[in-house]
Amino acid sequence: MGHQLNPSSSLHFLLFLFSITLGWTSNSTCDNCDQKLSCNCSYEGFRHVPTVTSYALTLDLSFNDIAVVANGDLRGHERLKALSLRGNRLATIEQSVFDSLWSLEELDLSDNQLTRLNSQWFNRLGALQQLNLLNNPYRSLPSPPPFRALLRLRRLAFGGVALEELRRGDLTGVTELDELTVHANNLKKYDVGTLADVWPLGCVTLSLHGPFLTNVPLASTVLNDVSYPETPMVLLDIHLIHNDSVHPFTETTRRRVRSISFRNLSVSDEAIVEMLVAMDGAPTTLISVEDATLTGEGRWERARWTDHKSIDEIFLRNAVVLDVFQFTSFLQLGFLLQYPRRVSVINARLFVLPCLSSRLLLNLQYVDLSNNLLTDLTLDESLCHGDGTLKDLRVLNISGNSLKSLSTLSRLVHKLSKLTHLDVSTNGYSYMPQVCSWPSTLRYLNISQAKLTTITHCLPITLEVLDLSNNDLKSFSVKLPALRELHLTGNKLLMLPPGSMFSNLQLLTIQSNTLNMFGRSDLQDYKRLRNLQAGQNKFVCSCGFVSFFQSEMNGGGTVHFTDGAESYACDSPLYLQGELVGGVHLSVVECHQVLFVSVSCAVALVVGILLGALLWRLHVLWYLKMMLVWLKAKRSFRRRQQQREGGSSEALLCFDAFVSYSERDAGWVENFLVPELEEPREEGGGAANAQIPCPLSLCLHKRDFLPGHWIVDNIMSAMERSRRTVFILSENFVRSDWCRYELDFSHFRLFDGYANSNTAILILLEPLSKDDIPKRFCKLRKLMSSTTYLEWPQEDERRAEFWESLRNALRGEEEED
Repeated sequence: MGHQLNPSSSLHFLLFLFSITLGWTSNSTCDNCDQKLSCNCSYEGFRHVPTVTSYALTLDLSFNDIAVVANGDLRGHERLKALSLRGNRLATIEQSVFDSLWSLEELDLSDNQLTRLNSQWFNRLGALQQLNLLNNPYRSLPSPPPFRALLRLRRLAFGGVALEELRRGDLTGVTELDELTVHANNLKKYDVGTLADVWPLGCVTLSLHGPFLTNVPLASTVLNDVSYPETPMVLLDIHLIHNDSVHPFTETTRRRVRSISFRNLSVSDEAIVEMLVAMDGAPTTLISVEDATLTGEGRWERARWTDHKSIDEIFLRNAVVLDVFQFTSFLQLGFLLQYPRRVSVINARLFVLPCLSSRLLLNLQYVDLSNNLLTDLTLDESLCHGDGTLKDLRVLNISGNSLKSLSTLSRLVHKLSKLTHLDVSTNGYSYMPQVCSWPSTLRYLNISQAKLTTITHCLPITLEVLDLSNNDLKSFSVKLPALRELHLTGNKLLMLPPGSMFSNLQLLTIQSNTLNMFGRSDLQDYKRLRNLQAGQNKFVCSCGFVSFFQSEMNGGGTVHFTDGAESYACDSPLYLQGELVGGVHLSVVECHQVLFVSVSCAVALVVGILLGALLWRLHVLWYLKMMLVWLKAKRSFRRRQQQREGGSSEALLCFDAFVSYSERDAGWVENFLVPELEEPREEGGGAANAQIPCPLSLCLHKRDFLPGHWIVDNIMSAMERSRRTVFILSENFVRSDWCRYELDFSHFRLFDGYANSNTAILILLEPLSKDDIPKRFCKLRKLMSSTTYLEWPQEDERRAEFWESLRNALRGEEEED
């Protein structure tokens, strides 16, 4: 018979499946693992066990939303040493989940919703040493006994608000424990001997709020089963209101328990008196109370007849007196206060301990009054105005109060002739006087977390350990020859203190200051320094500091950086900011700047010399100079040409040739060249055939250059107005500067588009080879290699042929036309 599915139900069912799918697929991987293979996957919102590397040694899945752990969720984690599933919504753990975790040593399943424990979970966990099952809603331990296979178990914690029954045999297999914690505030049934089978037992912690109030015999039975002289007992959430609630402590007295601690204790005057009576003559050495509420007025004198000579230490932390204004003096507690050697009253809003009460502490050697309301005035009363009442006192801790005067403090402790340790940290000390009087026995002084800005000779020279951390110090220059440890973390020091001040120093901590760098020279004066903690500073990663640090970290020195290389990071230069000093690699340029600059300058000088020699050899500078002169002359010529085109009256003269020659060759030019070309004679011997060559116009610098003009302009103008340029080549020509100019201008003109390749005519007055011409005349050398030149003949009969050839060369352009 079928059933019709409601549409609304179908929608809800699909949404449910969708949410389950999201739970399986989202947040399915966790890769937050460190170098030690410890994976922290807590507070990530996982609904199921995520995928984690199989190499993990520690896996923390606490405080997620995991409700089910299936058989395959932890498969592949055979190497896992610790697993935490604390604070999830675990309600189901399948039977074989932990079977593969044969290396597991720690398992935490506390603060979940496990209503029933399964004995099969732990059968394969033979290496397990620590198991926490606290605060789950199971009513009893399962059968068969769940811990029978855990032969190496040393720390066991179980129970919660729902635990109602503990049966004999529940702890079968647990033979000895270092710690046993049982939360059984609502325990209703307990079989005698259930916890007695655990022996030896290191420390036992019991939470038995309900039994102490409603079932005292049950509480007595439990205490009897775990009471041993050497086993410290810790009782949680205990309310001692009336006489019956104190009755279980007769069992601890009978079993001679020496250490009893209470946490979250509420107690009345009547219960305290009855407890003192119940513990009369007991060998108890330690009474510790944390988070205590005193509901009475401190009237405990009715127990003054009891014997508590064995009490060595009284520890009280976080105490509240409900009716503080009615609370009586401690004067009536002389029967109790005269015995202990150690007394701690921490964070109890104590503002004064009357001198008369202090005088009751006859055997006191250790006092801890930290985190109270003491002032300089009330401390003066508590220490009896410095009269040395606490003559056996060795350790005094008054940190975290409202003290402000170091001179008052030194005066009050001056006569404490056995005082070795003094802790006055976290007070309001902002000034240190120049001179103080301290007991000669003082070895340890802690003035950390104050407001000190300077250090003076107020410090006792007998100190072996000095803690000045978290002040406002900028320097430290007080000589302390006996000092072995100096703690300066959290100040504003720019450099290490002078080592010569501390000839015996072995440990220096100077973290979180404004230290920029230090080196081997700074540590040389520390003759016995072995351990240094200087990380978390703003280091300048210079070559010297980086080299020194890396050498020290590699064992190159006697000082060990005990805070680890990861604490040392570069703050500057900017491109190295955040880099670990140990991993920085600086270039040679950065580390040897002087050498690099010197070598660079030397190389640059050599290169410069070589380049200069090369330029000189190639005459580059000469060519550049000529190019500039050419460009300048060219611009001048173009301006004159534009003026002429604009209607200037200046006529453009035209020559057949511009003659470039040396002054020393002027005789040949004037006596031979000019008469022959400008004043030609008849050719041939007979009158009938006589032919007179046409005269040619020559441009000579002596007669044709315009006076008052720049000589380069004249040269350029002459060349521009001449069809040819005749070069009279000789050794004199090569040595003449102006001839060189004229020759180069002619070369430039060849490439300027105004002349053809036949513009230049070469005449050799004397034998002159290409090699005799300077190399900078590259165009001329090339021209001599590619162009025929005329040689002046020494024989008269060949000169007619020479002149004819020259005329033909000079008229070549006309003939072409």
